[in-house]
Amino acid sequence: MRILYVAMRYDYGNPARGLSFEETNFRSALEGMGHDVVPFDFMAREKAVGRQRMRHELIDAASATQPDFAFFVLFTDQIDPRTIELVCEGGSCRTANWFADDHWRFDTFTRHYAPAFDLAVTTDADSLARYRELAGVRVHLSQWACNKYLYKRTTSEIRHRVTFVGQPHGTRRQAIAELRRSAIEVECWGHGWPNGRLSHADMVDVFSSSEINLNLSNSSGIRGWRSALDRILGRPAASDRRPQIKGRNFEVPGCGGFILTERLPHLEEYFTYDREIGVYSGEAELAERINWWLDHPTERAAVAEAGYRRVLADHTYDHRFAAIFAELHLQ
Repeated sequence: MRILYVAMRYDYGNPARGLSFEETNFRSALEGMGHDVVPFDFMAREKAVGRQRMRHELIDAASATQPDFAFFVLFTDQIDPRTIELVCEGGSCRTANWFADDHWRFDTFTRHYAPAFDLAVTTDADSLARYRELAGVRVHLSQWACNKYLYKRTTSEIRHRVTFVGQPHGTRRQAIAELRRSAIEVECWGHGWPNGRLSHADMVDVFSSSEINLNLSNSSGIRGWRSALDRILGRPAASDRRPQIKGRNFEVPGCGGFILTERLPHLEEYFTYDREIGVYSGEAELAERINWWLDHPTERAAVAEAGYRRVLADHTYDHRFAAIFAELHLQ
């Protein structure tokens, strides 16, 4: 299938930050599945030629390539609804957007853009009722997953004890400091940590070779604190956002690693707790659960193996895209 892929190549459109989540996961998976992917990096084109010219170029790209499907991952208002509709008309193709932040951006963003697409894809089950209030909008509930073409088990050797890969926003620094005060040393990587950011290959190796990979709350934060990006996106501070499932919940098990994650709404629909993943409830319980799993290596290894098998069986982006294509009768 020929797919016009409309998304940012770089993280937040900034080459200095490396490849974006979309590039590493969505585009890579679609190409791994054997599709003919025609990329259109709207952020790069906007910087090069301006917003209006970029929109015209996108419409022209759809007309020139005549894709079977146009897959969007919008950011803010770079692409307007009318341009999306013209992509559909000019390319004679179905369109869909992956709405990643309906937990907090439905009213300010999604409800204005969803009507322009043939299919709105959401990861937030709690937003489905709100979608159905929008006239003519077709919604598909999906979820984050593991890109099996770039995330895989690299080793069975344990080289790290407790690790965390992710930015130190919100209360994550405090959580790590508290663990260290409890005599639990945590190796941390990501923008903002002294160790810096890992390459993708090194990150995957850490996932595979850690006794415990921590997934700290992505909603933790200091009430009232707003980052520059929060202001740009018009989003509430981290402490005011509902916790949500993220890609890391699938990527770590997909590398054969053991993950200890905060209990998140609907996560039990994807994994069996303490059989396929480890969970904790709040930072007060975190140290206790880490110590328990460190003291039970046989049980921990069994959970990691079961989580690995579950991801490969049910939770890769091959599964997610196959369901989207089926929804649009593209297969």
